[in-house]
Amino acid sequence: MLAPLSEPTAASVFAPRTTIEADGTVEGYASLFGEIDQARDMVMRGAFADTLIARGVRRVPMLFQHDPSEPVGIWLDLREDHRGLFARGRLIPEVARGRELLSLLRAGAIDGLSIGFRTAKAHIDPKTRIRRIYAVDLWEISIVTFPMLTGARVRAVKHSYARTRAEREWYALCGKAQAKPVSNRPRFSAHARGRDSLNAR
Repeated sequence: MLAPLSEPTAASVFAPRTTIEADGTVEGYASLFGEIDQARDMVMRGAFADTLIARGVRRVPMLFQHDPSEPVGIWLDLREDHRGLFARGRLIPEVARGRELLSLLRAGAIDGLSIGFRTAKAHIDPKTRIRRIYAVDLWEISIVTFPMLTGARVRAVKHSYARTRAEREWYALCGKAQAKPVSNRPRFSAHARGRDSLNAR
């Protein structure tokens, strides 16, 4: 997904977040090193090192479909390992979209992860036209329907007792039949793309 041409503002990108108790946790790989995405970009190992130090995990928003008006949770852990950029975060069920995403993720209806970034250092191979990205300025990580990199996906959604209890209380309040809790299922791994300006991978 290509970001809009206008410059994002701090207010629009770093939307306020709500802190809650542990509930629905998601994790996966937001980017994979050495993998070529649909736009012929390849992120190289170490590309996130500087930006993670400069921003810190709490200044990287969790969005839905790269929309700055749709913050859906918070990232708790962002780090590089031998595979790529590992991300672990928590969806906020008090946000309507967060509740929807929890249900969609658990059902397997959506599982993509995608990074929004600015390219800081890259080189295009004149023969293959593959752009190797050596450094990025990471702006956000989104849960998306179609990641640019096939392997960039949520690989786990954890179901907590707190959420189960909250769901039971909600159904009791509404007079509805109690829903069966969704079992934990391992999911996949993570990525996506754009070009310069603000890229979405």
